[in-house]
Amino acid sequence: MATDLDEQVEAFRHRPLDEAGPFTFVAADALTMKVREGGRVVNAVALLATGVNGDGHREVLGLRVATSETGAAWNEFFADLVARGLAGVRLVTSDAHTGLKDAIAANLPGAVWQRCRTHYAANLMGITPKSMWPAVKAMLHSVYDQPDAAAVHAQFDRLLDYVGEKLPQVAEHLDAARADILAFATFPKDVWAQI
Repeated sequence: MATDLDEQVEAFRHRPLDEAGPFTFVAADALTMKVREGGRVVNAVALLATGVNGDGHREVLGLRVATSETGAAWNEFFADLVARGLAGVRLVTSDAHTGLKDAIAANLPGAVWQRCRTHYAANLMGITPKSMWPAVKAMLHSVYDQPDAAAVHAQFDRLLDYVGEKLPQVAEHLDAARADILAFATFPKDVWAQI
């Protein structure tokens, strides 16, 4: 049974992607987990990418286990996806891991990078006083829930104004990340849910 499962997993991991594409929007992330290897438990990283196919449905594009989340591992991962036919990518969402961003730029030229909202919110809360978390989180989430790009940027400006005097470090963090977390707004509103 395990042999059959291994064969199915390998077939899935090496399947061509060009038939289901193009994959306009891709999301990439890594998951650290404990695995049993050679009779002991060690850390491993699962690199994962999902994409929105031509029918507008999200599917797993690739999964690879690595010893650690490095730029080289991400580069090999994306090079494999491209070799299998990944094309038409216009935006990739991920955390701000430098090696991951470099791999995206190297393998998917022309794709816009969008910083993951969840990862960014966690990073921002790391420098926000705990008493201000609810207000800052609510305002940050309200930025994403706007009817069009102009309203997104206007709400972001309101957030900057709100934290500007009270929390200058938070305002600086937000301002530096503006292009990264608002990249989605360059696309039509009707596809924002897919990003």
